[in-house]
Amino acid sequence: MKKILALVCAVLMVLALTACGQTAAPAESAAPAEAPADVAEQTFTVGICQLVQHPALDLATQGFKDALTELMGDSVTFVEQNASGDAATCSVICTQFVSDEVDLIMANATPALQAAASATADIPVLATSITDYGTALSIEDWTGVTGMNISGTSDLAPLDGQAQVLNELFPEAKTVGILYCSGEPNSKYQADTIKPMLEGYGYTVTEYTFADSNDVSSVAATACSEVEVLYIPTDNTAASCTEAINNVALNAGVPIIAGEEGICAGCGVATLSISYYDIGYTTGEMAYEILVNGADVSAMEVQYAPQFTKEYNASICEALQITVPEDYVAIGE
Repeated sequence: MKKILALVCAVLMVLALTACGQTAAPAESAAPAEAPADVAEQTFTVGICQLVQHPALDLATQGFKDALTELMGDSVTFVEQNASGDAATCSVICTQFVSDEVDLIMANATPALQAAASATADIPVLATSITDYGTALSIEDWTGVTGMNISGTSDLAPLDGQAQVLNELFPEAKTVGILYCSGEPNSKYQADTIKPMLEGYGYTVTEYTFADSNDVSSVAATACSEVEVLYIPTDNTAASCTEAINNVALNAGVPIIAGEEGICAGCGVATLSISYYDIGYTTGEMAYEILVNGADVSAMEVQYAPQFTKEYNASICEALQITVPEDYVAIGE
């Protein structure tokens, strides 16, 4: 009897071990299914090419970085380069971005956009601080979509509104000069557009162009000796030379209406301006849609600032004894 019980116990133990082996085997051999990667688990590298350091472009770049950081956290890495105002350096920077196989290029200002467009037809390019994409990219019959690997945001405030600001503050003036850099096609576009608008108010309008920062003071001096009011469009070279322009214009008693806040803060009396931080932020949101949600950059419409503000430079207005209407906001307030 004891032998039988021992035999039964042995059989039961063998069966138990076999059952345990059968349940453990699948856990050891089965490979778990691969889950789709989370956004937080992906990493993206974004190259930023900014033409030159000045307040407007700096704000646009900051807005872009803030938007992507808020949306993507540590998943995005920025490689930020500044070309110090040299278009050729923009080309070197963008070519390096392509060689490094960045996931997206953000081009801040027209020469940076043109360099990125020449460097790659594959990597998505988002631009900001661009006045007119049709002019910058030589696109005829501009419709708002490039059809290329390029989109972005524009910094163009309504030129008819800027002409209205000039006329509102200086209705008695007879002569207006438009001062801009001849090497910036978007500045030429603005000058060509606003000139007939100003002439419609009865002004005699003359264009004054400088080649680069080396001759901006002499050209500004000529303009100030011949006209009563100056208009400076959104111009990157002018924006980096506001101190030199102001030294000439303020001493001559010639007021300047500027195309954007940064130039106005440096040498102008008033502007109808956008928020460069806001358009940079919008550009960042567009980048998120491309990188994370797979949006087609070639089909993305170029975005424009949603609102515009009449602003004035309190110190220069005081120096020139200019009183602005109540609906103007002092820069910095």
